[in-house]
Amino acid sequence: MTVRKCIPWPDKRLRTAAEEVKDLTDEDRQTWQDLIDTMEAMPGVGMGANQIGVMRQLIVVDASSERGQAVKMANPSILHSSIEDREHEEASPNLPGVSAKIKRPRAVTVRYMNEDGMVTRRDFVGLWATSVQHQIDHINGKMYFDHLSRTKREMLIKKARKLA
Repeated sequence: MTVRKCIPWPDKRLRTAAEEVKDLTDEDRQTWQDLIDTMEAMPGVGMGANQIGVMRQLIVVDASSERGQAVKMANPSILHSSIEDREHEEASPNLPGVSAKIKRPRAVTVRYMNEDGMVTRRDFVGLWATSVQHQIDHINGKMYFDHLSRTKREMLIKKARKLA
């Protein structure tokens, strides 16, 4: 079990899009496992590789109540989003101590490369959908608070700095 340190905001890697995975490597598979171990230690419901400083389009999501159901994805992209939104309190270990309610589509269809190197698609609903969207934002250089108004975003960052 390897729990990795999450890089702190405002590290530029959190604002940089990760590179596409052409072929899965053993290192990518180890990164997925490290992401799962780190996510479980928090505990959280997902992680993107750049959160631990790995600049590859790798994410994991596990919003199951029993845990141990992590979906490992490389190069995830949203093909379809529901019209209906869902609001959820979101946070990030890269900016600890703060959170915000974010509205995102309630359901999404995602295309990704699975752990066997095959491109597949899957539907995610509820917390699973929220988490996968949050992680895709991460590997594209976006943070959850980018979905807030400028004023709310500045207040959230100011509060986080006071807590640091």
